[in-house]
Amino acid sequence: MASIMENDNTYNTSGMIQLPDGASISTARTPALIPIALAPGITVHYTTRLGGHSQGDWAFCNLGSKVGDDPSHVYANRFAVDGVVGSRVYTVSQIHSARAVSTDDELERIRSVIGAQASDGSVPGPKGEAGGESFAEACADRFYGIEADAQYTLQQDRAIGVFTADCLPVLLADPHAGIIGAAHCGRKGLQRGVLQNLIHAMESRGARSSHMAATLGPCICGSCYEVGSDIADEFDRQFPGTATVTRFGGKGIDITLAALQILAHEGISGSRIADSGPRVRAATYYLETDPEFQALCRADAEGGPLSKRLDKMEHPLCTLENPLWYSHRRAVRSGKADSGRALSIITRTDPARLEKEQAALRAQLAAEDIAEAGAESIIEEGTAAVPDQQGSK
Repeated sequence: MASIMENDNTYNTSGMIQLPDGASISTARTPALIPIALAPGITVHYTTRLGGHSQGDWAFCNLGSKVGDDPSHVYANRFAVDGVVGSRVYTVSQIHSARAVSTDDELERIRSVIGAQASDGSVPGPKGEAGGESFAEACADRFYGIEADAQYTLQQDRAIGVFTADCLPVLLADPHAGIIGAAHCGRKGLQRGVLQNLIHAMESRGARSSHMAATLGPCICGSCYEVGSDIADEFDRQFPGTATVTRFGGKGIDITLAALQILAHEGISGSRIADSGPRVRAATYYLETDPEFQALCRADAEGGPLSKRLDKMEHPLCTLENPLWYSHRRAVRSGKADSGRALSIITRTDPARLEKEQAALRAQLAAEDIAEAGAESIIEEGTAAVPDQQGSK
C-alpha cells in the first residue's frame, strides 16, 4: 500500500519492529496519509483507513488503542504513521473535555519524573539500555495518559495529533510565533469551550489570533449527524443556525459550522481558514481503484460498489459519507463491534529540514523526467503528491 506522501524522514517501513511484549511485526505496510499545507513549514496530515495492519472491524489503519483492536496491530500502525510524518506523534487521552495542555510542559514534567525513577531502576532507563522500552517511548506512553482534548507546542519537528471517528479535529498555527495546536471538537467539547481554550492557551505563549491559520478536518457533517430534537435545540441555542434536518429525516447538528462560529468570534476567519475539502476530494478519487478501499466499501455493507458510493458523496470530509474515514456511526449502522480511530496531525518543520526535503524531491522529480512546471507546483506547496482536482469526478 503506497502512501500519498512519503519523505526522506520516513522511518524503516520495510523491515521489522520490536513490540513491547518482545514479539516483532513487519512494517512493510505504509499508511495512506493526506497532507495539507496549512502555512509555510506547517503541515497537517489526515490518516485514512488504508495501509495498516488492523483487520476485521478495525481494518486497516486503526490508531486507537481503546476500541478492542489487537494492540500489536495498533502499535505497528502508530509506528508506521510516525514514519510517514517523520516524527513521533504525541496524543492525549481524550474525554470530551475543555482542557488544553502544553505538550512541551507536560513532556518536561514527565521526563523529570521518569528520570528520577530511572535512577533507582524502577522504570526503563535511557534508550539502548537493556530490558525495556526507550526513554522517549516511556515519556510518550505517560503523555498518552494525560486526560485532555487539545494540546499545543512551540517545538519544531514535534508532531501532535487528535483521534477522531466522527468528531471534528481543528488544527491551528501561528507561524510568526512558531506555535501549533490541535483540538478534538466533539459536540460536548465544543459546548464546553475546548476550541476557545486552545486558542487562549496558545495566546498565553505568544501567539496572536490575528496571525493564526486553521483548518478543519474530517468529521460527520450536518446532513448526517442526527441527535434528536432536544440535543439539536440545545446546541442551536448556543450556536445559532447549526440545527439541521438530516438525510435520515431527523433533527441534527452541524459541528463544523459551530467551530467556524467560534473561530470567527476569536478573530480567525476568511482566507486564514484553509479548506481541506478540495485535496481530500482529489485524494479520495485518486484512491478509488485501491483494493483495500474497495474491500472496506464491501465490508461497510452500505450498498453498491465504491464508485457508486463516491458518485453520491456530497461532502468528502464527512466521515459517514466518505468510506475513506473511520466513522463510529457507520460502524453502528453496519453492526460492527466498534470503529477504528484516525489521527489528524500537525507539525512545524525545521526550515533546514524542509529545504533538504524539497531538494531531495527536486532530484527525484528530475530523475523521473517530470516537467519542470509541474514539479515546481508540487514543491512550492511543500507536500507531495495528490493530483489536482482536474482528474477527479
